[in-house]
This record gives sequence, structure tokens and C-alpha cells, in this order.
Amino acid sequence: MTATVIDGQAFAATVREKVAAHVARLKEENGITPGLAVVLVGEDPASQVYVRSKHKQTVEAGMASFEFKRDADLTEAELLALIAKLNADPKVHGILVQLPLPPHLDSDLVINSIDPAKDVDGFHISNVGLLGTGQKAMVPCTPLGCLMLLRAQHGSLSGMNAVVIGRSNIVGKPMANLLLGESCTVTIAHSRTRDLPGVVRQADIVVAAVGRPEMVKGDWIKPGATVIDVGINRVPRGEKTALVGDVDFASAAEVAGAITPVPRGVGPMTIACLLANTVTACCRAHGLPEPEGLTA
Repeated sequence: MTATVIDGQAFAATVREKVAAHVARLKEENGITPGLAVVLVGEDPASQVYVRSKHKQTVEAGMASFEFKRDADLTEAELLALIAKLNADPKVHGILVQLPLPPHLDSDLVINSIDPAKDVDGFHISNVGLLGTGQKAMVPCTPLGCLMLLRAQHGSLSGMNAVVIGRSNIVGKPMANLLLGESCTVTIAHSRTRDLPGVVRQADIVVAAVGRPEMVKGDWIKPGATVIDVGINRVPRGEKTALVGDVDFASAAEVAGAITPVPRGVGPMTIACLLANTVTACCRAHGLPEPEGLTA
């Protein structure tokens, strides 16, 4: 068996097209422009690249992009004051504080100071609780992207056995809650799981989000299973480095029914879903219908 390779980059492009179409309708029919504010503190190179990409794609979708770049010595009080200002700004529908923050800033305190209705990262404790209890929430972008890819591959996920490898607050736990919401039977596996390969072999769906390069081998995969690889790891390849996922793609692709590659898999879906969340937040703020196919 050779797995179908799920092209996340192409799928993300269709999500961005849907976002842009909905933004155009909001402007034409309601005179509303969704706005995304991104706050970057410090000079982390990876964060800078990510923020630039967010700005570019936000503008391309027809939305308003507000960037706030601050020095690494910004005080917590100053950052909280900026967030309070953005919470009160009716032009801003989504607020994202780029992580990681400098160590002197309390990330939990900062994230929980964002208006939950504008928390397009889905990290606020209120959104975590709403998602965990099956209520309407802002959903973290990467798990939402994974869910979109799974729905596109299978349609209904009801009754499928799903194993999520990784228990992070950003991916593993919300992913498990989303799959429960789709009526899957869900197991969260992690570093302490006994016989991890045996657990994974029972899964119709495997979501790998553990941060260990090529940990999941092909002989862990149930024949025909769908494998969603969230990992992005840099590993040496001779004199250069290569990007690989948490799954050994070559061996897993011989067994799986469908698999996401790294790169061009889950990664592009994250920013696409950030744009989708911003449009959803805008629609909710104005009591308008939410965009179809862009929410959990």
C-alpha cells in the first residue's frame, strides 16, 4: 500500500480563498472589515518570520492587519495595557500575542488578559473550558487545521478510533476534545504510555504532536490508517539540515491509507485557520452568520 499524501498547502489555499470571499461579503453587505492585531515582544527570529507571514496573508485576505512590535524589556504592565486597549478597540476582532514571550513575562497571565471573544489562538482558559465541555469556543488553529484535513479525507469521523500522541495544551489536549466532538473513540498517548507502538496500532486516525523527529515508525501504523503529522523538527542531513515530522514518513507511507507530509502538511493550515478564526470572531461580534466550513 502507498498512502495518499494529503497536501496541506493546497488545502490551506482553499481555506484562504473561502476566508477572502467571506471578508469581501462582510465589506460589501455590512461595511465591516475583520481586523487582526498581532503583538510581538522581542527579537526571536522564528517569531519574526511567522509574524511577517501572518501580516502578509491577513492583508491578502482583505482583512485589516495591526502589528505591535515591542522591545524585549517591555514590562508586564505595559503589555497588559496594550492588550486592554486592543480589547476595547471595535476595529480589532482578533488578538494574537506571539509566543514565546521573554521570560520575565507571565504567558498565562498575558493570554488570559485577552478578551476570550477575540482570542483567535484559542488559548484563553475560558475557550479551553468551552471546548472541553463541547460548547462554542475559539479553537486553537493547529488542531482546527488537523480537523479540517480529517473531515476532507473521511467526511464523518464518527466511531473511528483515534490516538493523539502528545498532551500539550496547544495541540494534544484540544485535538482530543475536537475528535471527541466528532464522536471518535479517543486515546491520548504520551511519553509514559506503556506499549506506545501497540496503542498506536489500534488507531484509525493517528495525530502525532510530540516533538520527537521521526519517532512514529511504519510498523506502528494500522494498515489504511490516516496519519496527521504535526511535528516540525530540524535534523542534520550531511552538511545541511532537513525538516522532518514526528512520523517516519517513508515507512509510514507504505502502510497508511493517507498521510500528511512535512513540510506542506499541517504547517500551512495553522495560519489559514488563524485567518478563519478572525473572520469567525468578527461574525460573532456583529451577530452575523459564521462562515461555513471554517469552524469546528
